[in-house]
Amino acid sequence: MGAVESTEGETEPLLVPAQHATNTAPVFSRVYGRRWFVLTMFSLLGFMQGLVWNTWGPIQNSAKHVFEFSSTEIAVLVLWGPVGYLPWLLFMWLMDKKGLRVSLLLSAFFMVLGTLLRCVPLKDLHYRRWLIHGGQLLNGLAGPTIMSAGPLLSTTWFAPDQRATATAIASLVCYLGSACAFLIGPLAVPAPNDTQIVGTSIHWDQNQIRDRIQFVLYTEFGMIAVLFMAVLFYFPSRPPIPPSVAAASQRLSYRSSICRLLSNMRFLMIALAYSVPTGVVAGWAGVLDMILTPANVSQVDAGWIGFWSIVGGCVFGLAMARFADSIRGMLKLILVLMFAGASLAATWFTLTCLTRLTHLPSTKATLYTSCILVGIFINSSVPIFFELFIETVYPVPEGITCGVVTFLSNLFTGLLLFCLTFYFTELSWLNWCLTGSCIFSLLLLLFFRESYDRLYLDVFVSV
Repeated sequence: MGAVESTEGETEPLLVPAQHATNTAPVFSRVYGRRWFVLTMFSLLGFMQGLVWNTWGPIQNSAKHVFEFSSTEIAVLVLWGPVGYLPWLLFMWLMDKKGLRVSLLLSAFFMVLGTLLRCVPLKDLHYRRWLIHGGQLLNGLAGPTIMSAGPLLSTTWFAPDQRATATAIASLVCYLGSACAFLIGPLAVPAPNDTQIVGTSIHWDQNQIRDRIQFVLYTEFGMIAVLFMAVLFYFPSRPPIPPSVAAASQRLSYRSSICRLLSNMRFLMIALAYSVPTGVVAGWAGVLDMILTPANVSQVDAGWIGFWSIVGGCVFGLAMARFADSIRGMLKLILVLMFAGASLAATWFTLTCLTRLTHLPSTKATLYTSCILVGIFINSSVPIFFELFIETVYPVPEGITCGVVTFLSNLFTGLLLFCLTFYFTELSWLNWCLTGSCIFSLLLLLFFRESYDRLYLDVFVSV
């Protein structure tokens, strides 16, 4: 009996994977330790891009005193960030066709050249201001890749249970850079008015303030130059073996992706829910010193408020991303709770700034608390939104998807700052725009129907 040969049917396996699984799943998947180095380099470039973008807003009083900038020119310096997004289709095409390394090297080169132009110590203030504006524009041209490539990097290098966390780090560090500008600027560059310390007056003359600003500009240039050389030396576009099924799967072409996104009403709905409040809050934060000046808040205090509002958003966003990695399929619920809180916090801040009409207590504590809560709820939603975008429109490439929504966000930032160049004498309308954008986003999120196509591929097809 034991010598009888098995039949063909007896040798077939009992559990046969579906045919589409064998076509989609890679033979091997592997997660490399170098992924953290790649994420760190990308995040540091994002940090510096945000820091350079927000250089002038926190020290606008000092910049006006030294370089004879007007309030309109300060708003334009912030506006160059959104303007740099105008050729975003070119950067998305480059990222899709040439990979992340080429796109990031080009962005880093723009940042190096831009910060170099700002450092040229011309005595003619007219030409010096032109160089500063040109440097801010070049830094803005790095924005399309820096702000939208985080989800692409996380999908390419990280396993499914780490993707949201990696996206949070890559996309929030640029906000952390703009937050540090609120701290570094006012602390490194003195305000032009007298500073009282223990009953004595310190008088800062124009040359001392100019030297401090020049020191900040030189430091930013040096740090970006070092990062550019590091990326040039080692920054691969992808690992040798993909970390997941989704990372190895075939994506739509560039033209098909754009058509798919523009014709998908669910995507457009959630894209507006993201781009309107994040665009408004970016422009609002860029001129926060100007908004808080009528409330008798000093340049240093305004810097601290802006710093903690963005840092709080980064920390809370990272925590929410870890939570989303642990419990999948709850992205919409997280966003609804975030924007319910953002709507309440923005309303509180707006009414506090109108203390003459509302008679609400306008103290440093209330301004700190309400402003920090606005930053926590809105800024922390960015990586959650990115993950929801990709799940909704998969298999559209991550870089193209996030490039479209970040372009829309910068478009709304640009519109807000463009209006600011005409209406800068009384800025309470900016606070109302912030409140309205949060409520608008909350309503869109409540009516949005979520789906998780990429998660389904990783969880079920890979099994």
